[in-house]
Amino acid sequence: MIEFEESTGNVYADLGHEDAAEMLVKAQLATKIGEIVKARKWTQQEAANVLGLTQPKLSKMLRGQFRGISEAKMLDCLARLGRDVQIVVGPARRSVSAGRVAVVFAA
Repeated sequence: MIEFEESTGNVYADLGHEDAAEMLVKAQLATKIGEIVKARKWTQQEAANVLGLTQPKLSKMLRGQFRGISEAKMLDCLARLGRDVQIVVGPARRSVSAGRVAVVFAA
């Protein structure tokens, strides 16, 4: 019999990372940055110039190695790409001791 474990929806949590929520947010932001760069058919060097990053740092981020890049920098990158970035703070949706951080992309 094959055993399997249902995912939490966050691969970083499934792998036991302590900062799983932050890593998921960064992965979502990096994915969106990569989609925009690809849609514009920019080279990584062209994109890095616009984003205020070095090409190697952008390359690492787009490959999921974003441990030296803050969420604030990634949000700045999206703004530099012409996206409006809005942070909404509200009450937790259920009675838990900690709220949650989620990324929602508007169409």
